[in-house]
Amino acid sequence: MRRRARAACALVALALAAPVRGGAEPSNVALLDAVRVRYELPAVAAAVVKKGVVVFSAAVGTRRAGFEIPVTPSDRFHIGSDGKAMTALVAATLVEQGRIRFESTVAEVFPELAERMDPRFAKITLEALLSHTSGLASDDEDFEELLEAAALRRGNLDEVRAWIVEERAPLALEAEPRSRFAYSNLGYLIAGAMLERVSGKTFEELVVERVFTPLGLDSAGFGSAARVGRTDAPLGHLDAFGKRVAVLAGPSADNPPVLGPAGTIHLSLLDFAHWAGWNAGAGRRGPALVAPEMLARLQRPVVRMPEKPGAAPGTPSRGGYGLGWGEIEVDWAARPFLFHGGSNVLNLAHIWVRPASDFAMVLVTNIGGSKAEQALFELAKELHARFGETGTPEPGA
Repeated sequence: MRRRARAACALVALALAAPVRGGAEPSNVALLDAVRVRYELPAVAAAVVKKGVVVFSAAVGTRRAGFEIPVTPSDRFHIGSDGKAMTALVAATLVEQGRIRFESTVAEVFPELAERMDPRFAKITLEALLSHTSGLASDDEDFEELLEAAALRRGNLDEVRAWIVEERAPLALEAEPRSRFAYSNLGYLIAGAMLERVSGKTFEELVVERVFTPLGLDSAGFGSAARVGRTDAPLGHLDAFGKRVAVLAGPSADNPPVLGPAGTIHLSLLDFAHWAGWNAGAGRRGPALVAPEMLARLQRPVVRMPEKPGAAPGTPSRGGYGLGWGEIEVDWAARPFLFHGGSNVLNLAHIWVRPASDFAMVLVTNIGGSKAEQALFELAKELHARFGETGTPEPGA
C-alpha cells in the first residue's frame, strides 16, 4: 500500500512539475522523490540552470505533512540566509550610487551614537559586517534577548533596527574588526540598518526596488511563505516529541521580521533558479543591477572560515566567505562553488553557483535539521553528475 501511495505521489508530482522555464524527465523526478523518501522530507524541490536557462526543475511531496497537497516548482519556499546575497547586492547598488562605501563605519553612518559606541564597534565597516568579520560574536543568548526586546518596540522596521544598533553600540566586541570570521545574523541586521539610514527606505523596500522588481521575482516576499489561515505554500516543519509538526503561518512560522537583512525572504523555486542563474551569469546578462566588477567583488572570498563540524544546518562550516556568498569545495566537483545555505529551522535551502561555467543549482525543502542538510547535499551531488559541465542537457531534458 505504501509503495503504491508513493508511486501515485510521484506521478502527481510529475504532472505538476512542468515549469515555465524548463522541464523534468521522469527519472530525474524519481531521483528527487527517492531522496525525499529516504530522508523523510515532507517535500523537496530543485532546479538546475545552465547559461541562464533552467534545464531541470521539479518538486515532489506535500506542502503539509499528513495532507495530500502536492508541491510544484511555482510554490514559494523560504530561503533563509540565502537572502544575504541579496542584502549584499543592495549594498553594492548604494555603493555605486555613492551613498555609502564598503569602508563606511557604523560611527560614520550613525554619528549621533558615536560618543556612546565602544571604540572597536565604532570602527566596524559595512564590508566587515557583510563578510562576518566585524568582531561581533556569533549569535548567542544576548542576541536572542535583544530580539525579544525588539519585538516589543513600536515603529517601522527601520526604526526598530536603528534602536538595535543603539542598544548594541556601547557593548564590547568579541574580537578586533577584520581579525576573524564569526557568522553573525546581528551583523547583517546592523548592515541593513546602515543601508536604511543612507537611503531613507526600509530594507524591505530596498530589496523590492533593487532586486525583486528588476529581476522579475514576482513570487518573492518576506516572512512565512504561506498566508495566515491557508496552506497556499509549503509550510515549515519540525520534529518534536516524536511527532512531525507543520507550523502554520503566524508568529512561529519564521524569524522576527526585524531580521530581514539576515534572511526572511521566500520565493518560488523558479524565481530562486532565476536569481541563481543571474548570479552565475556574472553580469554578462541583464539586467545590469551593478557593474560586472562589482558583482565579482561580492562573490570573491575575503576570509577563510575555520572548520566547524556540526554547524547548524544552513550555517557556513568551511571554505571562504565573500559578501553574502560562501565558497566551498566538494569532492564531487573539480572546482569550488559559490554556495550558501539558509534555514529558519523549519525550512532549508541551498544555492550553488559557478560563474566560470555559468552554472547554478537551487535546492529547497520545507523542514530543517541535519537530515534535511544531508539530503540536499546528496541531491546536489546527483544533480551535478547528471547536469553539470560534463553533461549535455538541453532545455526540457
